[in-house]
Amino acid sequence: MVQSVELLLDAAAEAAVRAQWQALAAAGLPSQAAHTGASNRPHITAAVAAELPPAAEAALFELKFEPFPVTVGSLMVFGVKRLVLVRLVIPTRALLDLHRAVHAAIGAAPGVPEHVAPDSWTPHVTLAKRVPPERLGAAAGLVAADGDSPAEVVGIRRWDGDRRREWPVRGR
Repeated sequence: MVQSVELLLDAAAEAAVRAQWQALAAAGLPSQAAHTGASNRPHITAAVAAELPPAAEAALFELKFEPFPVTVGSLMVFGVKRLVLVRLVIPTRALLDLHRAVHAAIGAAPGVPEHVAPDSWTPHVTLAKRVPPERLGAAAGLVAADGDSPAEVVGIRRWDGDRRREWPVRGR
């Protein structure tokens, strides 16, 4: 499965993303709202690995972290046939510095995809996965009217996909 390090958003930003999830779901479109587990919440994935060794786990808890502002921006689409609808998180120095610090902490963990590595990462918040290409316009139309919105990164959590559990690393 997957091991990830995720950046958490403030309550207002989280509510705004959840409203977009609900709008998609209410229209019968794919949406992250379909994942009803308690751990499913809007986030920015900072790192993914097949495994995080104990030294990497320990290093994550040593990260320096203070909440900082970000902007949740434009819609973007990843993929070709299995489309993922996301909101770009506009990169800032603080966001990129934290991303680098997370990757320094996890070191040479196995199974880190190249697209999440520093200098290759596109920070985003996922709205929907597996959007059929013929339904992309409808999905975008539901959430595209929302403009850029301010948010704050308020915490860092770990997600263990093997055990299906989460825990805080920093912040809330």
